[in-house]
Amino acid sequence: MKARRNKKQIPSFRKLLKTSKVKLENKLKNKQFKQQSTLKKYRKEQRKLRQAVKDAVSKRPIPLEDPKGKRPGKRIEREEEEEEEALPLDMMDEDDLQLMKDLGQRASFLTRDLSSSEPVHVKKRKREHVIEKYEKIPRALQTAPEKELIHLLPIKDKSGIIPQTREKPVIDSNQDEEDQEEVELEEEIIEDPVRELTLEEHLTERKKKLQEKKMHIAALASAILSDPESNIKKLKELRSMLMEQDPDVAVTVRKLVIVSLMELFKDITPSYKIRPLTEAEKSTKIRKETQKLREFEEGLVSQYKFYLENLEQMVKDWKQRKLKKSNVISLKAYKGLAEVAVKSLCELLVALPHFNFHNNIIVLIVPLMNDVSKLISEMCCEAVKKLFKQDKLGQASLGVIKVISGFVKGRNYEVRPEMLKTFLCLRIKEIEVKKDTEDINKPKKFMTFKEKRKTLSRMQRKWKKAEEKLERELREAEASESTEKKLKLHTETLNIVFVTYFRILKKAQRSPLLPAVLEGLAKFAHLINVEFFDDLLVVLHTLIESGDLSYQESLHCVQTAFHILSGQGDVLNIDPMKFYTHLYKTLFKLHAGATNEGVEIVLQCLDIMLTKRRKQVSQQRALAFIKRLCTLALHVLPNSSIGILAINRILMHTFPKTDLLLDNESQGSGVFLPELDEPEYCNAQNTALWELHALRRHYHPIVQRFAAHLMAGAPSEGSEALKPELSRR
Repeated sequence: MKARRNKKQIPSFRKLLKTSKVKLENKLKNKQFKQQSTLKKYRKEQRKLRQAVKDAVSKRPIPLEDPKGKRPGKRIEREEEEEEEALPLDMMDEDDLQLMKDLGQRASFLTRDLSSSEPVHVKKRKREHVIEKYEKIPRALQTAPEKELIHLLPIKDKSGIIPQTREKPVIDSNQDEEDQEEVELEEEIIEDPVRELTLEEHLTERKKKLQEKKMHIAALASAILSDPESNIKKLKELRSMLMEQDPDVAVTVRKLVIVSLMELFKDITPSYKIRPLTEAEKSTKIRKETQKLREFEEGLVSQYKFYLENLEQMVKDWKQRKLKKSNVISLKAYKGLAEVAVKSLCELLVALPHFNFHNNIIVLIVPLMNDVSKLISEMCCEAVKKLFKQDKLGQASLGVIKVISGFVKGRNYEVRPEMLKTFLCLRIKEIEVKKDTEDINKPKKFMTFKEKRKTLSRMQRKWKKAEEKLERELREAEASESTEKKLKLHTETLNIVFVTYFRILKKAQRSPLLPAVLEGLAKFAHLINVEFFDDLLVVLHTLIESGDLSYQESLHCVQTAFHILSGQGDVLNIDPMKFYTHLYKTLFKLHAGATNEGVEIVLQCLDIMLTKRRKQVSQQRALAFIKRLCTLALHVLPNSSIGILAINRILMHTFPKTDLLLDNESQGSGVFLPELDEPEYCNAQNTALWELHALRRHYHPIVQRFAAHLMAGAPSEGSEALKPELSRR
């Protein structure tokens, strides 16, 4: 036996662990079962007690003097015994007897109706109102409440059909007790009312509360900034203050928290996008430092997401103008909160284009660019412009352009022109692209083994090998984005921009977006595919001829046409004479008074049409434009006059033979026809620039100086030459 006992195996640690787990589970189950059973017992007892109280309420109180015939025999005997022990009635005073009878008739605690809302101690407290209350009670006998019956199937007997019914079971509820407690609480509250504060005290109290909240926000923010990885949980605490419920300081605190969180995210966000971990990565064992970093990244992304959702909700609440149930913030305050939320979104759009949820911010911001509120619209447009200007690679710009294009199409081109004007800030230039492609096409070549053997010694070959190895590693480790990717993104962005522009030219020619479209085409014309040039010029000429455009819009058309022809359009054999004629004809439409809006575009058009295309411009055309510009300089404001005289000076330098306009003698046949709209056939060589004499007596000193300079033939040196600060303009 002993041998057998010794042979018995000692259970392993794992087995012991298993059995202990089972025991623990059983213990836990037993404990839960006991708790449940005691709870059931307690509920049962409570139910019985409530039922007893209900039954007592339903019974009528038995009067002290009942008719003797109705009493049962046993009760009579018992009462007789009691009467012997009690005092005889004839020994009692009449008043005492009456009091006893009243007490007998009055309902005791058990028979009192608990459903009545009035508590017991109210009667004690307010004795004087007894008669009034008594008068208010309706004149009806208290009867037992009718019990609801359930009709069952009838039974058939010899005597006939007997109907069967059963009482409906009463559902227990604590409503009576709860009502009573509520009333008591209300009365207690009424008894000691809070003293009302004066306006000055209220303001002091608010200032004190606000200061406390500010200190709390500052403490949390500085803790997070000092050690973001350890204090990432405090970010949640700070974000919870966005739901501030104190009506005195709610709006101000929420605004402060929005701005604080925005600045915090700008500071603690890493310079890379945080991706979710895969299952394999989660299951692998990692060091404490790595685990801490992962927890920080997860916490940061989730809090950033919730923060953006909160901002979006604030903007939605303002848009829908819905009051919340809590009613802490008024409808007026919604606008202020929404403005701060939009400002924060704009800041994050510009500051964190590389981080998570950037596309979500774009989707929020783009519709607000077309908002009714001018302030919010301008804020969003400025943020988008800023993003375009600083985006070197083009990834973020492409995302914004896609959303804007879809939004404009979805709204059927009924949007603010400012939305399309943001396209002008895109960083896409041909020179950069060309330079980048050259860099791509010339990768550095390493020497082959044969070349090394021919040119280098053994030691030099060894050094060269180590150097090349290092260079390869550096190239792989370099984090700069490849220029190929950049070129691809720029191409895609431009395609979307041109699709938007061409859609508007085709479908919405009377839209207020047209000036922005023409301006954009003028800027990016050198990047348009040559295949589209012919069609585009036809469309532009049709627009000008239609007469639907304003003067400024028609100038944009002319500018766009010449931008197209000055770039890749040089190879095309297109004569833009009709555009020259249009500009010459409409020069006198420039505003002569309050505004100088059109002058700048006119000067740009003249520069690109006459100066940059000097080889394609005839002398007759140049003479006609110089003469008309001098006449125009008499009509406009001084600053416009200076600009026009400056362009005349450039034209006289570009076309030296135009100095014949400074002579009185005419050349060739014919007379100058100022009213003719064709610059080639108006015989401008047969006139003189008499306007310069009038301009020489102009009230503005710089206009006088320019006029005298042009009369002398626009010399570069000598007494009539311009000062350097004027000639550089």
